[in-house]
Amino acid sequence: MRTQANTADQPWVIPVAAMGVVATASILAGPGFGLLPFFTAGPALAAARGTARTVLGVGAFSAALCLVSALADDHLGHTRTLVALGGIVFVTAAACYVSSVRRQAERDLVDVREVAEAVQDVLVPPLPAQVGPLTLTDSYLSATRSARVGGDLSQAVPCEDGVRVMIADVQGKGIEALRTAAVVLHTFRDAASGPLGLREIAPRIEEALATRTDGERFVTGVIAEARDDGSVDLLNYGHAAPLIRRADGHLELARPAEHTLPLGLSGLAAPQAPGPAVARVVLAPEDRILFYTDGLSEARDDRGEFYPLQDRAGGPLSHPGPDRALQELRADVDRHTGGGRDDDSVLLLLQFEQAS
Repeated sequence: MRTQANTADQPWVIPVAAMGVVATASILAGPGFGLLPFFTAGPALAAARGTARTVLGVGAFSAALCLVSALADDHLGHTRTLVALGGIVFVTAAACYVSSVRRQAERDLVDVREVAEAVQDVLVPPLPAQVGPLTLTDSYLSATRSARVGGDLSQAVPCEDGVRVMIADVQGKGIEALRTAAVVLHTFRDAASGPLGLREIAPRIEEALATRTDGERFVTGVIAEARDDGSVDLLNYGHAAPLIRRADGHLELARPAEHTLPLGLSGLAAPQAPGPAVARVVLAPEDRILFYTDGLSEARDDRGEFYPLQDRAGGPLSHPGPDRALQELRADVDRHTGGGRDDDSVLLLLQFEQAS
């Protein structure tokens, strides 16, 4: 069946409707009110959404309505009619210029978004959906409308007997935070895919932060290795503790054994400090572990209260579909905050299936 076009999507509808209102008001008010100059509203409104050709068409229609109204009021040769027509011509010309500038800006914005999406695809390639018995699902939400690139990041790299995962949050915002995120992601992918042990990945990232960035930013993060037998080793560098949802609905935090400085601040630690202790958790079939950044855990309501992750995340994360579970969790956070957000957030959900 043929779909009928929505007239609200046509750029001439609102301008024509506005001129119809002016024409009706002019007829009802009579010749003494001099509403003819208000016909300039048509081309002015057309510039907001239409092309220059649309603006010219609306301007011609506006001039025609002005002449008809002047004829009806017996003001066809009066000065006020000539002034109104001159105003329509001037506004139409100005509106054509505005429309052309607007459309060029829209084209530039499309180009910028395409470049940003290409950068995002290079920086953060899609996660592997399945690695043996491990299922991975992620969700990224930017505090900046329409933005897809930020300082919050996640990545997963298959390894010999499972997958290595990192979720991190770069301190600060803007282009420097993005550059730091790119360095962290590249270094993690390179180190995690090789023969290095889990503990050897963070020193590589520390070295990259010192030599390839401005050295003024730190990165909180969790580096984990999930194996095919369900065991997960976690190294926490000043980051929020991952949330484990057991198959029976029980929630627990994978808290680090001790607090450790974020990546990039190792110089502040005591000499020869051993780094964070490995925290090991074991997942049973259908257990899930949620990695997240503080855009989730520190989402505030209108009273300034943080989102109570352990109290409320159980319901959304119980949904059988991982994608839907993250969607439900996002929706619940929106209900808590009233729909507002002031920080990026990344979610990465890892589910352990029955090993074959």
